[in-house]
Order: sequence, then C-alpha cells, then structure tokens
Amino acid sequence: MSALRSRPPAPAASPLVIWGAGGHAKVVADIIRLRGEYVIAGFLDDVASESSPGEFLDAPRYFGLEGLERFQSEGVRFLLMGFGDCHARLERGRAARARGWSFATALHPSAVVAASVEVGVGTVVAAGAVINPEVRLGEHVIVNTSASVDHECVIEDAAHISPGVRLAGRVTVGRAAWIGMGATILPRVRIGADSEIGAGSLVLRDVPDGMVAFGSPARVVRPRTISPGSSP
Repeated sequence: MSALRSRPPAPAASPLVIWGAGGHAKVVADIIRLRGEYVIAGFLDDVASESSPGEFLDAPRYFGLEGLERFQSEGVRFLLMGFGDCHARLERGRAARARGWSFATALHPSAVVAASVEVGVGTVVAAGAVINPEVRLGEHVIVNTSASVDHECVIEDAAHISPGVRLAGRVTVGRAAWIGMGATILPRVRIGADSEIGAGSLVLRDVPDGMVAFGSPARVVRPRTISPGSSP
C-alpha cells in the first residue's frame, strides 16, 4: 500500500464527484469503479452550458461552481479532477478546498506503486503505470497510462505525466508542468514549473521554468503560453 500524504479518511463507498465530463473523466471514473472505495455521485462540466443534457456516463451532470454547491447540498464531500489541464486543476482545486471539499486519490488496480511512494490528495495513477521507491507525488498529479517513474523522483503539484513517459531516477518535474506522450527524461534532470516537454522528446538537461522544449535531444524553443482560467 502507498503512504497517502494528507489523504482524508473515507468510509467504504463514499459518494464522489468527478470534475470533468470528457475523455479523462471516463478514465478516472473507470478507476473509481474498479477500486470500489467510492460511488460516483455525478460529474461537473465546465464546457457545456447549464441547459445541456443532465447526465454523463449514466450519472447526474451539473455545471461549474454552482453544480459543486448543488452536490455539496446533497451531502457529497469528496471530489476528484477528471481533466488534463494542469493550471485548471490547480485553480479548481483551490476553489473547491475553499468551499470545504476533500479530495480523493485514484490508483488503478493494475498500477505498480512501491510501498514507500508518497501520493498527494487528488492524484490519479492510471492503468499500467509503474512508480518505484521513494517517489513523491504532489497534489492533483496525473501519472497516465503505462508511464514509468523511477526511484526518488519528485513530481510537484498538478504536473501531468502523459502516457508512455519514462522518468529516470531522481528526476524532478515542477508544479503544473506537462510531459508529453512517450518522452524520456534522463537521471537527475529538473523540468521546471509550468514547462512543457513535447511528445517523444529525449531530455538530457534541465529545462527552465515556463518553457517549451522538444526534440531528441530536446531543446528549449519558446516560453509556454498559459491561458488564465483555461477550461478543462
């Protein structure tokens, strides 16, 4: 079992809301249903309008912060982000915490997670991922399908490790950084906060905060543009 840092106690089959109503929300919902620790009470949708159809995956779907308040009025207290946008996960997480919500953690049953791994609240580890000893995962992190995180890596809050990524030992991935599908990061490299690594890249050296890098070997090509208040 993982050491779950600051994970709130949850009785068996506690009701849970997933914030998101797209492809990643389906992945998260599948993990929740396989684990059996929560029952999905419904979904929040930031993209559709309030007049949109009221269901997603056969569960109620409400809109934005008003929907969050509606679920809360129904007695739901646990929440999990179901979208990939790193900064949106940070923003929604802050907004929900300020309203008294607690965050679940979702580890797919097929993921291999070493006993000494620390997993922050709100984090999702998808099918086939391997996370080796003494890794630290922050809050609202995504370690996606079949990604590999080797020993003593640090993945900071809201970073997204895409499918098939390979992180060697003692890599640091900064807050809200995005590592593209199939990228490989060599040992002891730091990927800066708010940075983005292109799919399939081979990263040999540190990438500064807020930059986009890609290629083999990867090179920094431009600053990363962050859209304020971006939607999932």
